Amino acid sequence: MEDQVLAMLRGQVADIILGAVFLFIGLAACSIAAIRRRSGVRLFIWLGIWSALYGAGLLAQSPAVVAAVPHSIQMSVPYLNIVRAYLTVVVGLSAFLELSLGKVRLLIKILIFAGMAVALAGIGSFALGGSADKFIPYNNIVVVCGLVVLVTVIAVRKLSKQFLILRNRHVLAVGTLVFAIEALWVNLSRPLHYQTPRLLSHLAFAVFLLSFGYVAVQIVFASERRLLSIENELEVARQLQFSILPTSIPEVRNVRIAVAYRPMTAVAGDFYEFIPVDQKRVGFLVADVTGHGVPAALIGSMIKVAMQSVVACAHDPREVLRGLNRILFSQLHDQLVSAAYLWLDTENGKALYSAAGHPPLLRWQDGKLERIESNGLLFGVIPDPDYPVCDLAIHPGDRFLLYTDGVIEPENASGDCFGDRKLEQVVRNHQSRPPSELSDQLLSEIRIWQPALLDQQDDITLIVIDVV
Repeated sequence: MEDQVLAMLRGQVADIILGAVFLFIGLAACSIAAIRRRSGVRLFIWLGIWSALYGAGLLAQSPAVVAAVPHSIQMSVPYLNIVRAYLTVVVGLSAFLELSLGKVRLLIKILIFAGMAVALAGIGSFALGGSADKFIPYNNIVVVCGLVVLVTVIAVRKLSKQFLILRNRHVLAVGTLVFAIEALWVNLSRPLHYQTPRLLSHLAFAVFLLSFGYVAVQIVFASERRLLSIENELEVARQLQFSILPTSIPEVRNVRIAVAYRPMTAVAGDFYEFIPVDQKRVGFLVADVTGHGVPAALIGSMIKVAMQSVVACAHDPREVLRGLNRILFSQLHDQLVSAAYLWLDTENGKALYSAAGHPPLLRWQDGKLERIESNGLLFGVIPDPDYPVCDLAIHPGDRFLLYTDGVIEPENASGDCFGDRKLEQVVRNHQSRPPSELSDQLLSEIRIWQPALLDQQDDITLIVIDVV
């Protein structure tokens, strides 16, 4: 009896070992793909499922393994075998789909749909008490069609260049050729009553699967290289963008200034600029381009260039905004820009303010916080809009806040915006603190308002100006 058991185990050792290896590789590939969550990992997921299905099937076909598991699992083994028999081709085609382009991709989708239809019919028939092999011939047709498409596309250089995302197809070609030859040999040897060793089939599938895995690794590495290149380019763009922003805060008599600039991504659509005329007069511009990232940052650099043409009229907010809109109008290409411009003249105790679709200017004066709105149209709507100007008297102790909507739009876990009310509350509660401390406090309050795991939702620019 013991000899019979040992003999049975010897005949199953190879299947048990290979089944465990395939199952482990499949689970490891799926785990790596789940952790990375980057482009190119879907191929790893399909290959992982493919390998796990094959490994689980080998283990399920081993009487020794089945006898060792709990009875409840033993009852599910026939269903596992039928699922593996019908769905393996669907998973394999899904892996091939990740490598395909154009019309071949459509053809593979059709085969996947056909494979799913056959699988549903076969599994459903088995669940209702029918034969497990009833729809296997149709499943084999899908397998043969898929293999023919794969071999043809890989073997013909012109087709592989046109329909595959591979630069080097040789490894996949070798793996596919080995698998195809083995499958052809098995099917031709059956009528001759010649039984091909099972180990040969397992090794052929291993070579086929590893060739797909090699291609998946190459695709991921290529994606990593592209990502690294993009990140390096964004870092250069970030440095260039910061270089167009003011390098220092102008020194104006009886005025204290603090600036906070926090891009949401490497580059931002927010922009600010100072136009100091002398030690008693200075202009402040804040602008916000719709959208984020590189396109918005490019328009920000255009605003920097356009500012040079309006320096001569720095004392007139209306002409500053009209001049910028005139220059940018034909360059925005469906993007819009909001802007606000504040002119301070400490010698004459006067301030002028105008805006283009921008959040209101906040002024703290005599213990009261006032919202000042003097808005015209956003840049890019019409060629020559008018911008109303608000004339303000200034006194020592006045405080002004210019900001973009990134200050008031962040949401908390409940979906409530930070908003004007919260902003005004922070300003009131810290009205005695210096401009730099107030800007730091506002940024801190915004971070606290947002959920800890949520990234910054918009570019933030804030200028705090105190008249002393």
